[in-house]
Amino acid sequence: MATTKFKGTDVELIGTEVNVGDKAPSVTVVNSDGLGDVVVGGATGKKQLIIVVPSLDTGVCATETRNFNAKAADLNDVTTTIVSLDLPFAAGRFCSAEGITNLTVTSDFRNKDFANAYGVLLGGSVLAGVTCRAIFAVNEEGTVTYKEIVPEITEEPNYDAALSAVK
Repeated sequence: MATTKFKGTDVELIGTEVNVGDKAPSVTVVNSDGLGDVVVGGATGKKQLIIVVPSLDTGVCATETRNFNAKAADLNDVTTTIVSLDLPFAAGRFCSAEGITNLTVTSDFRNKDFANAYGVLLGGSVLAGVTCRAIFAVNEEGTVTYKEIVPEITEEPNYDAALSAVK
């Protein structure tokens, strides 16, 4: 069973653990811009950077999203997607207020299909029911080439490693 930490306390992750070398599950999430369906994972013919955050309404998640938005402008032929459990309306307001234009920001609020399929749903803690902080890089054929479950939810990910994985 995979775990992460929240303020130093171990938190179990629920769902099917996805690791480097595995096929990335193809999952439908909801776009914060218009409520349309967005498919992440699977073989798309393009590299994918899937960035999982607990909530855009927290300082670390907002900073992470802004940082990836700036860095994604330099990525060629890479689909970069934020996945959270925020309602699409709230995520849309965040994107408008913060000028997030280089990322697709999505929500897994309907059934938590993404969180369960990628094993990033937090169990048994004060944050139970939201996602951990994680990053998956997926190649054109749909294979996971990079995975980071950030060890402490309150900290930012390794931006350089994630970006190197899709260059």
